[in-house]
Amino acid sequence: MQIFGVDIGGSGIKGAPVDLERGDLAQERHKVLTPQPATPEGVAGCVVEVVRTFEWDGPVGVTFPGVVTGGVTRTAANMDKSWIGVDSAALLSRELGGQPVTVLNDADAAGVAEMTYGAGRGRGGTVLLLTLGTGIGSALFTDGRLVPNSELGHLELKGHDAETRASVKAKEDHDLTWERWAHRVQRYLQHVEMLFSPDLFIIGGGVSRKPEKFLPLIEGVRAEIVPAKLQNNAGIVGAAMAAKAAKAANVANVANVAKK
Repeated sequence: MQIFGVDIGGSGIKGAPVDLERGDLAQERHKVLTPQPATPEGVAGCVVEVVRTFEWDGPVGVTFPGVVTGGVTRTAANMDKSWIGVDSAALLSRELGGQPVTVLNDADAAGVAEMTYGAGRGRGGTVLLLTLGTGIGSALFTDGRLVPNSELGHLELKGHDAETRASVKAKEDHDLTWERWAHRVQRYLQHVEMLFSPDLFIIGGGVSRKPEKFLPLIEGVRAEIVPAKLQNNAGIVGAAMAAKAAKAANVANVANVAKK
């Protein structure tokens, strides 16, 4: 079964049809740059471009880098503030001509994908996926169950929002060596570990393609630390999974109504 997934990020918007039997992209993804400013209208136009590239006309799952509840975006740390309070699912569905759209937090989507197909598969206990990119996203699981919208990238670290010190953007903005950046990531992981005592950290985002550059440099963390197996495609896969779940729920609701 294939469902379309789109991953909205602070720097890029990418998407592709996903083969949910394999948990992998069915075709090579298409990516466009996130517009600046990243307003709802501008980003929606990019999502439409990505979806139309594949001539897709079915359900679409979309990730957003912020808190999402009931399809409404509640925060927008790395996007334009005009996103706050927007029914993003309705907006994107309208721009796509009425195609069903499911929207969820980007790290939550990546985490669900990794727990199903990737580095967290079969793992119990407390698992934390952290996506390191423009910001820091987080997905918290306890015995495989997601605690949504954890947003642990905004914990305070040395008087600053953690993602302003330990994200990939922070590494690039401050021209940090891998060693110096790894030390910042280490401090962040130690702080998160103190609060949540996870059994496993999964490090996602584009930097997960280069784990040898920084993971061996991290010390003093009790939990196991592994790179995401789906790497930067995890959000797309998780978005597609959410769209499939929403479709199944709608079918079930229609069937229940028909019985009454």
